[in-house]
Amino acid sequence: MDSQLATLSQGFLAKTHQLFIDGQWHAARGGQSIEVRNPANGQVFAQVAAGEAADIDLAVQAARRAFEGNAWRALGPAGRARLLLKLADAIEANADELALLESLDNGKPVRFARMMDVGGAAECLRYNAGWATKLFGETINLSFPGQWQAYTLREPVGVVGQIVPWNFPLAMAVGKIAPALAAGCTVVLKPAEQTPLTAVRLAELIAQVGFPPGVFNLVTGFGLTAGKALAEHPGVDKVSFTGSTLTGKSILAAAAGNLKRVTLELGGKSPTIVFPDADIEKAIDGAARSIFSNSGQICAAGSRLYVHKDVFDRVVEGVAERAAKLKVGHGLAPDTEIGPLVSQQQLDRVSAYVRSGERDGAEVLTGGKVIDGEGYFIQPTVLTQTRADMAVVREEIFGPVLCAMPFEGNDLAQIAALANDTEYGLSATVWTRDLSTAHKMIHAIRAGSVKVNAGGLFDNALPMGGMKQSGWGRENGREGIEVYTEIKSVAIGL
Repeated sequence: MDSQLATLSQGFLAKTHQLFIDGQWHAARGGQSIEVRNPANGQVFAQVAAGEAADIDLAVQAARRAFEGNAWRALGPAGRARLLLKLADAIEANADELALLESLDNGKPVRFARMMDVGGAAECLRYNAGWATKLFGETINLSFPGQWQAYTLREPVGVVGQIVPWNFPLAMAVGKIAPALAAGCTVVLKPAEQTPLTAVRLAELIAQVGFPPGVFNLVTGFGLTAGKALAEHPGVDKVSFTGSTLTGKSILAAAAGNLKRVTLELGGKSPTIVFPDADIEKAIDGAARSIFSNSGQICAAGSRLYVHKDVFDRVVEGVAERAAKLKVGHGLAPDTEIGPLVSQQQLDRVSAYVRSGERDGAEVLTGGKVIDGEGYFIQPTVLTQTRADMAVVREEIFGPVLCAMPFEGNDLAQIAALANDTEYGLSATVWTRDLSTAHKMIHAIRAGSVKVNAGGLFDNALPMGGMKQSGWGRENGREGIEVYTEIKSVAIGL
């Protein structure tokens, strides 16, 4: 690890990190930069260019030229698939470096980053590469008088602006660019200002494997400047955003100028429901992993735990025991299970919610305290005596804080109403051995995905997205690539 860190410090981290536009590296027009801090100690260890509206405009122009030019179109679906597969291989070849970089940038355990973030990015590219050759329209039989040949075409939507969050920087970046590029679009990517480094390294790999200039463009910068300019730009045909619901609403307003297509994967306050007949040990493990993985910084985290009163004490004490035993520490330490939060701002936010819960009457069963010393660390936390009217229960915290609440009886409609008592509708998990209970709950819960007897399940083939204020549209699967296309109807009179 020390030798890899030294190599990274003397190599990639020693560079001046610029914007990647039209196949070339450029300084930001405004000459400003962003300091990148290690969440484990709060220290600045890199800087990237702070792109603004002028840089976004250059990137969008480059993407437009690439989309309308011959080099990208001439590759065809199979050529696009080959480039995506080459990029997947390049990511795997540099997996250790990328995982180390992700851990330094985001704070997550390096072994978690190696397996989930980097490994997941490579698999995402391979999955979407397979779709590149499988996008097609269909023939249609018309009833209009006369003889007709009618069919539909599925064409790329055009220039896509993509804005990704800081909780899974590399995986989210690849998760957006892979289907867009597979569909034949061109891309301008804006990573989160807190975690821009793996996106910069990704741009280097994209250049290395031979994507035509302008197909992929990277503008690092702040959300209020570069992100806003990208969402508003009239040359962008579609914007895809993952982040908070509040920011998602501003993206939607910004997109109104030219009615650009919008995909929004937003916040969540996802319920985990444990019935008394469930495999309790598996439910305890699943509930703990759902809220404490990635330091709770997951949009679909199971932050509301509803447990039948007959097994409530056993389940909640089991989750609290696991929380208390989790090794909290620097992401580079081999025994770390849960790293720091991403920033001082996020640490302040999460700790403020815990204090808010206590003031409202919640009991801290375990954790709840900011860990003294350098870095942005907080103990994994389990709150009991929580109520539906509390802010900790109603609002997305985006940290390792679980609100546990008992329920009684077997009225599934009432139990589903507890799960649905939220403005969000991203994900839900049900633990039961009863197939009838499982299927009834699946239909009753208003969420974009419902898992039964499963923890943090993720698969590129499974569409992900939310209902209500958890977003618009879906990512992953067939739906995840079709949102980067438009349907064109064709009718030929014979």
